[in-house]
Amino acid sequence: GESQWITGPAARADVQRLRARSCAVVTGIGTVLADDCALTVRADQLGLGDDECRRAMARPPVRVVLDSKLRLPADARVLSAGAESLVFHSNATFPAEGLAASGASFCGVAVGESGLILAEVIDELSKRQANEILVESGPRLAGALLQAGLLDELIIYAAPVLMGSSAQPLLDLPIDTMAGKINLEVADVRRVGRDWRLTVIPGDAPG
Repeated sequence: GESQWITGPAARADVQRLRARSCAVVTGIGTVLADDCALTVRADQLGLGDDECRRAMARPPVRVVLDSKLRLPADARVLSAGAESLVFHSNATFPAEGLAASGASFCGVAVGESGLILAEVIDELSKRQANEILVESGPRLAGALLQAGLLDELIIYAAPVLMGSSAQPLLDLPIDTMAGKINLEVADVRRVGRDWRLTVIPGDAPG
């Protein structure tokens, strides 16, 4: 629940390069309200040469916020200049005047029992030619996307620290027994600075 770096500079630079190669970076309103994240590509953190850096910064990814009730503050950093912002919300809500004037684009989609219909969000992003989508979110949205079968891979950064039993989980998954486990295929493991990066492919839950 605290806004605090856990991984080191090399891992954060690696994330910046993932952002730079993506068409869109998606997060949820909970993460925005907690961290006031900008979701921009930061040239000084890319760790690239001048030419590569210029190419990476030439077309920044669209910043996407999932916000069914439009709680996004009009002065949120994710709406700052330098990159396009797109807000998905319930098709029964409309942005207030201050938010509508922020320069962001807005898209209404259907809402189910657990929030926005995520398949509609992905469909809309694909219509906007977002071929590679990076999700940087809290456990609730990440878990919902995994359960909906909408994640092709998970990139997990593991820092050499122990967070304790009160730390946030990686994914919010209602799994109570081993029978409900979700299998993962490890596609890549590499050291990034003092941390480790695992790329895993999610499989189907048993049964």
